[in-house]
Amino acid sequence: MHILFLTDNFPPEVNAPASRTFEHCREWVKAGHKVTVITCAPNFPTGKVFDGYRNWPWQTEDMDGIRVIRVWSYISANKGFLLRILDYVSFMLSSVIGSLCVRKVDIVIGTSPQFFTACAAFLSAFLKRRPWIFELRDIWPESIRAVGAMKDSAALRFLEKVELFLYRKATAIVSVTESFRENLMQRGVDGDKIEVVTNGVDTSRYSPREKDTALVAALRLQGKFVVGYIGTHGMAHSLGTVLDAAKLCKGDRQGGDRYRFVLLGDGAEKEALQARAHAQGLDNVIFIDSVPKDEVADYWSILDAAIIHLKSTELFKSVIPSKLFECMGMGIPVLHGVKGESAVIVQREQVGILFEPENAGALLKAVQRLDHDDQLRQSLKANGPVAAGRYDRVVLAARMLEVIGRLAGTKRA
Repeated sequence: MHILFLTDNFPPEVNAPASRTFEHCREWVKAGHKVTVITCAPNFPTGKVFDGYRNWPWQTEDMDGIRVIRVWSYISANKGFLLRILDYVSFMLSSVIGSLCVRKVDIVIGTSPQFFTACAAFLSAFLKRRPWIFELRDIWPESIRAVGAMKDSAALRFLEKVELFLYRKATAIVSVTESFRENLMQRGVDGDKIEVVTNGVDTSRYSPREKDTALVAALRLQGKFVVGYIGTHGMAHSLGTVLDAAKLCKGDRQGGDRYRFVLLGDGAEKEALQARAHAQGLDNVIFIDSVPKDEVADYWSILDAAIIHLKSTELFKSVIPSKLFECMGMGIPVLHGVKGESAVIVQREQVGILFEPENAGALLKAVQRLDHDDQLRQSLKANGPVAAGRYDRVVLAARMLEVIGRLAGTKRA
C-alpha cells in the first residue's frame, strides 16, 4: 500500500503535529508499506528555515524509510493572521502540484490544525481518484475565534463553510479526541465515518531517567524545585499565567526562592513574555529557545513538575495536549490547567494535579502542594509510565493503519 501524507509540519520541527505524523509514518513503513510525505521547508515556529534546508520548489530526502518531498511555500513566523493564511494557502497549492508527481498512490491523508492542508488532500485525492482521510487535530477556524486572533466576520464564516465541506467530502475522518467527534456529529457530520485515534507518546524516546546533571548545572538549578513548560508559546497557551505565578513566588519570603520556572520553546507570544519577565524582574523564570527533538527529553528530565496550560475557553475543553503523554512517559507529575477531556485523563490515570486555567494563585498552590507532599509526588511519578503504555505511539499507529487499510481498496474518492 502506498500512503501519501500531506502536512505542513514535519521533523526536524519538534511540535506535536510533526512528531505524530513522523512517528505514525515510521511505523507504517516498518509494517511494510510505502509512505510519501509532502511538506515544506522546516521553519516552525520562528518562520526561519532550519539550517541545512532551503525554501526551494522541490527537495527530497529519506527519513527512516519515509520519502519526504519538500515544496516551496511562503514562510512567515507563527504570528499575524493574514501572513499565516498566505503561508497556508501557498503550501496548499504547492503540495497539490507536488502530489501530481507522486504515482501509484492508494490513499491520501491531510492533517490539520489549519484545514488548508486538508483542502490540498481533497484536491489531490480528487485528481488521483483515490479515497482521502482528514486527520482532525483541531477545530479550525473556531480556535482562531477562541484565542481572539480574529473576530466573527464574513471571512470567518466562509472558512467555517469550507471546513464543513471538507468534513462531508472526506472518505473518513480520524479525530484525536472524542470531543471533536461529538462536535462534528452535532454539526451534521456522519459519525460512522469518524474514528478516534488519540495522541500518544514514543515510549522508546520518552521514559523515566535521572536529571541531566550538565543541564542542571548550566541553568543553575541545583537545589531548586523546577517547574517547566515545554512547547509553543502561543496565544492559546496564555503563559502569562506562569509569569504571574512566578511573580507571586517572588513576593513569598518563606521559600519563594526555592522555585524556578523554565519555559522552553518559541512562538508568537515569546518576545512579549520575555519583555514582561525582564520588566518585572522575574529572575526565577528561565527562557530557553527550541532545541532539536533528540534533546527534548534531556530538558524534560530536569523538571520536578510540568505545566500544561491553555486559555479558559469552551473550545479547549475538547483538546488533549500531546505533551501530556510525554510527561507520562517521562514520569513527570503534571500541573494541568486545562478543563475537559484532558483533565479527565489526568484524574483517571492519576498523573497530576488539576488547577483552574488562567489562575496564577491556583497554579502556585499546586506547585507548593507537590513540593511539600513527597508521597504524592512519588505516586504521580510512578503512575505516569504505566499510563503511557496505554497511549504508546506504536499501538496508535497500528490502529490508524487499520482505518487506512479499510479505505485503500476504494478506487474512487
